[in-house]
Amino acid sequence: MAVDCEHIPIVNYGEFSKRIHQKVVESKIPIGGSIEITSRCNLSCAHCYINLPANDSKEKEKELSLKEICKIFDELEEEGCLWLLLTGGEPLLRKDFLQLYSYAKRKGFLLTIFTNGTLITKKLADYLSDWPPFSVEITVYGRTKETYEKVTGVPGSYEKCVKGIELLIERKIPLKLKSVIMSLNVSELLDIKKWVEEDLGLSFRFDPLLNARLDGINKPHYVRIPAQDIVNLDLDDEKRMKEWKEFCEKFLGQPLKKDKLFLCGAGINSFHIDSYGNLTPCILVRSKTFSLRNGSFKDGYYKLFPEILSQKPSKDTKCRTCELVAMCGQCPGWAGLEHGDMETPVEYLCEIAHLRAKKFKECWGGVTETFKDTKETISLSNNPDEKKS
Repeated sequence: MAVDCEHIPIVNYGEFSKRIHQKVVESKIPIGGSIEITSRCNLSCAHCYINLPANDSKEKEKELSLKEICKIFDELEEEGCLWLLLTGGEPLLRKDFLQLYSYAKRKGFLLTIFTNGTLITKKLADYLSDWPPFSVEITVYGRTKETYEKVTGVPGSYEKCVKGIELLIERKIPLKLKSVIMSLNVSELLDIKKWVEEDLGLSFRFDPLLNARLDGINKPHYVRIPAQDIVNLDLDDEKRMKEWKEFCEKFLGQPLKKDKLFLCGAGINSFHIDSYGNLTPCILVRSKTFSLRNGSFKDGYYKLFPEILSQKPSKDTKCRTCELVAMCGQCPGWAGLEHGDMETPVEYLCEIAHLRAKKFKECWGGVTETFKDTKETISLSNNPDEKKS
């Protein structure tokens, strides 16, 4: 006897993701988030915003235990989390990584792993092949050993990274490669891109925006590339220009919500948890947190986040009336790391936004009324400040 079942149409991942997010926005369900399972790393990258040594025993003692992490996973599952990013530091530093990964996998999370790739072994790659993540993302800092290790500060790390990439590719594990662009490696960006896209056949993206460290030290400033060079990277990349045009046509010139300090999507269906169990709306906002060692994820997410996100601006900054704010990337997290308060504009981001507007206007003409109104008298600062995704 045939069973009369309702036909369930097949949809691609993009459509699935879009439908899910549309349904959870109003309900405020924490559908996706990230957790730093360690703040330590085996590399010492020039741009890193954490950069704690792998052998820092005091930091290791302060980190969440396997039991604590699994308890958090239980609570995330109960509240409806689906997408979960395991990051660091370098997450593969943890000896119990496969245990916590397996536990999260059994919970049904769509897991992404951010790693530098240097600690990927045959054993780990085989395990991920049997229990594949949603994605593994590896950051490539150079196409040559010299450049890569100039960034990481660790001899031998280039070969280990390439080997890790090869192990994952051999096993057809979902893999994306990316790069953080700075003065130390910008000369090899095109070589990295060609290698990834043409030789390896993988997707590639890069980020040239470097924020200050979590401890307030402005070390990453010294390797930032000039604002004009960042805009030139946009202009030289057909895909980025297409994405920028679509973004500008959709968002540029929209009125700013002047009664809101947080204008992004931080804390709305998303969250971040640091390696000590502190819950925050965003990876960059660490000034106000909720300890998951002393309370539940549910209490932190539904009580603390509304309090943080309802904050109103206390300063009348130039950002409040700027029509380019959607393009700019100014945010409380960036400002907090840069200046110690969440409202003072980051001049580096401001400079990039206005240079972009000027160049995009030249490329596209009257694509938006905002570009038509962009004035040449915008002040451009030589002071380096900036952002990171």
